[in-house]
Amino acid sequence: MPFWELNAKKPTFGGLFNEAMEADSKLIARVAVEECGGVFEGLKSLVDVEEGMAHNLGFVGGDMFDKIPPANAILLKIRYLHLILDCLCKWILHDWNDEESVKILKKCRESMLLSKNEGREKIIIIDIVVGYDKKSIETQLMFDMLMMSTVTNKERSESEWENIFLAAGFIHHNITHTLSLRSLIEVYP
Repeated sequence: MPFWELNAKKPTFGGLFNEAMEADSKLIARVAVEECGGVFEGLKSLVDVEEGMAHNLGFVGGDMFDKIPPANAILLKIRYLHLILDCLCKWILHDWNDEESVKILKKCRESMLLSKNEGREKIIIIDIVVGYDKKSIETQLMFDMLMMSTVTNKERSESEWENIFLAAGFIHHNITHTLSLRSLIEVYP
């Protein structure tokens, strides 16, 4: 049974998984703001492209492969949203193969270009960049194996990230490696 189907059909398993993702999201969100807070300065809007739960968050139904609402910034992080500034979103691109990730990034790019914020648009991705930190390479590769065995996708190296950014029409990116196992990646149209 595919992982996401198991997660949906087995409430106990799904609940435990969701709790783990929520705890991880709270931790990494705090670290991201403490270590990379400047990345969020000056943003007028930030979009969650999957799920959300916050008192000052508006919900727009839809499919992230079809359309993402216009935004100044889109933060792709962990599967569950927690409020930081406007909102934080998921660690989702490792759930999708390269072709699907390019589609998601193209939709994000379309959304950002509609926001008309004078060139300040960007996507912020919090995810693993395999190979940057030799001290954690075994853990990075363990996550890569986990992704391949559960959702048939993968963690990516910097060159693999760059390839999907270029394929989606992005011309520049910056990677900050201060989040332990994960990195903060800014991608610009």
